[in-house]
Amino acid sequence: MRTIVVASDAPTLRREIRSVTEGPDIEVHEASSGPAVITAVREGGIDLVVVDLQMGNMGGMAVCLELRLEESYDDIDHVPVLMLLDRRPDVFLARRSAAEGWLVKPLDPLRLRRAVSELLAGGTYEDESYQPVPVLVGGADPPLPPARR
Repeated sequence: MRTIVVASDAPTLRREIRSVTEGPDIEVHEASSGPAVITAVREGGIDLVVVDLQMGNMGGMAVCLELRLEESYDDIDHVPVLMLLDRRPDVFLARRSAAEGWLVKPLDPLRLRRAVSELLAGGTYEDESYQPVPVLVGGADPPLPPARR
């Protein structure tokens, strides 16, 4: 059984993620603040943290940085973080905070399941759906956008 902590100060977002990810082999715990996530990870048994970048009390970036800091002191085991972003420029923040993966909202259930699976398997996940379609100059038709995950 794998255990995920879903953190957001928006109950509807937590419920949405729970409904997509919870199953016979995945147990989901909810947290409404960053400090609650840190406490859960310190207690152990957490396989993945899914955290909203924008939370009123210690947002996703601060949570991820705190986890990495405590991990560097060998106070906690490594726990991968999937960060939920509000806009394309937030990808920079997710990268700087050492998150293993990120998704740009609104959430797509298929991409969310794939991201969770990748991170639980020890991999990474970068949401590429936020990337703009390139525009070619000179009258050529622009290429079709890549298939979304």
